[in-house]
Amino acid sequence: MVRVLNFFVALLVVAAVPSPPPSSSPAEPATAAVVCVLSCDTLDPSRAAQETFPVPEKRINGRRLVLHVSDRDGMAWGSIDNGVAGDSVWLDRSWDGGATWEGLLGRASIPGTWTGTRTLMYNVTDPGHHRRGLIRACGDAAAVTCTDWIYPTVCDVLCDRTGAGQANGDVQPVPPTTLFGRVIRLHTDLNAMAWASIEAGGPGDEVWLDRSWDSGVSWPGGSSLGRTATPAGASSVRTTMFATRDPRGRHYGGAVRACGREAGHQQGSCTAWARPVPTRARAAADALMYSYDPSTAWWPTSWWNSATTLTAVMDSGIRDYDWVIARTFDVNRGSFAAGQRSTDPIEGNFISRSIDDSAWWGLTWVAAYDRTGDQRYLAMATTIAAYVHQYWDTRTCGGGVWWDRERTYKNAVTNGQYLRLTASIHRRTPGDTTWLQRARTAADWYLGSGLVNSAGLVNDGLNGDCRNNGQTVWTYNQGLAIGGLAEVWRATGDARYLDTAKRLADSAIASPVLTRAGVLTESCDVGSNSCDDNQKQFKGIFMRYLNDLAAVTNSVSYQRFARHQSDSVWANDRDALNRIGQRWAGGTPNQLDWRTQASGLNAVIG
Repeated sequence: MVRVLNFFVALLVVAAVPSPPPSSSPAEPATAAVVCVLSCDTLDPSRAAQETFPVPEKRINGRRLVLHVSDRDGMAWGSIDNGVAGDSVWLDRSWDGGATWEGLLGRASIPGTWTGTRTLMYNVTDPGHHRRGLIRACGDAAAVTCTDWIYPTVCDVLCDRTGAGQANGDVQPVPPTTLFGRVIRLHTDLNAMAWASIEAGGPGDEVWLDRSWDSGVSWPGGSSLGRTATPAGASSVRTTMFATRDPRGRHYGGAVRACGREAGHQQGSCTAWARPVPTRARAAADALMYSYDPSTAWWPTSWWNSATTLTAVMDSGIRDYDWVIARTFDVNRGSFAAGQRSTDPIEGNFISRSIDDSAWWGLTWVAAYDRTGDQRYLAMATTIAAYVHQYWDTRTCGGGVWWDRERTYKNAVTNGQYLRLTASIHRRTPGDTTWLQRARTAADWYLGSGLVNSAGLVNDGLNGDCRNNGQTVWTYNQGLAIGGLAEVWRATGDARYLDTAKRLADSAIASPVLTRAGVLTESCDVGSNSCDDNQKQFKGIFMRYLNDLAAVTNSVSYQRFARHQSDSVWANDRDALNRIGQRWAGGTPNQLDWRTQASGLNAVIG
């Protein structure tokens, strides 16, 4: 949509990051909200994972003023040395490119007999609130001086202000806008770089980029980037390129738009906001990571959904996101009262009265172990699996795991998870026989349970007579059965299990219950229906395990089906910010949030 701007707004220019004037007066109070990413502000520097010095130190009347940075922690601290009692050091932190700042952060004064001191550590970045920060160290030793700001330039594969001649491709993700006959275009490339151009104009016409870290809601520090005027004798010009991802700052999926001004009028016009598409998986994952809260270390406000969403992030294969694994584990392994993470209390080790919720986290930590090789994740998955196993009960229906601690229901989701989890623990535990026997017993029970109906589809569960209850066929139940049986086959080599997994996959692909025109379609996707927060992620879980089966069998039909899902999602269910909705074939009413995004990510991985 064309946006016409007031000239004075359109001419907002981001000033170059200023050489620091005297910082906030030492007498002024510091008023800064605490920022938490991997750690919270005021971490002691003795706990820093590294120490670098990315800007030159400064001298104040013979004192050394130094800015210390740990990129691994995303934090910085300042120090002053060769001083006397009363000399002080602090940090300034800016969220708008250095135009304004929070001053006096961690201010420390040299005590009586010392010659130096240092501040505590503060976060340079705030991805949870979509703010890109700058930090500098300042000191007062009978005069106030500051270091340069760190990281004013954003760098990804390439850095800000790289010439557009180095672009890796040229995609125009949104329609151009026009202004008095001029055409203003937004360009992006496969490195997630962006630039703007203005065409069919004349000398003095101007073009620039705006960059936003919060999906175009605001763009402090990102206005008028690369502002360029059309030179005499020319009718077009383009800006240099700017990055839309800031891996160092843990910002992903920055949005950009192209803006321009015709020389003879006091007006400007901008394209719509867009995010680049380096690959489908990265674009979808970047948009998903936008919703991750690094402070609380989950995707608020759904507990089990966060588990399978973290697994989807790992499924993407993108190493930039690996820090999220440990962060989520460390923050959430403890206990939480009801209402903090789930309607149920979380009792520690990701366990609650909901057996299926606990099992989702068990599967997540198996994936984390596979991703990192860190034994603590396998240990946690085993702990969770042992908890789930407590609810395997042969006294009702001859076996099967209960859905909840109250033992009210034996259903497909919990037993599909149990298949996958027991076989996974066995395959990753040297010398194990216990989990192997449990996996085999569970698979044999599943095959004879009646959960699979005559059409080869998995109904929701069993009734009080231990018969198929005929309730809704959901894609994730089908997917869990496929993934569970495929993993039991890996564990045992018994072809019955793989044959059944393939039969379930073939039935799903051919079924009008689960697909329409070859696209996965949940019953809540049809007509005027809408899906609840649980159902929003079902199709992605199916695709995770169908992709696993495709890898096992090298089946062309499964690969073709997966590609069809990806193509439909990308063409019909994605906006210019790479956000993916619930209805993979498109249409209305549609729903869009991080849950549908995680599900869609699994659709486009391949």
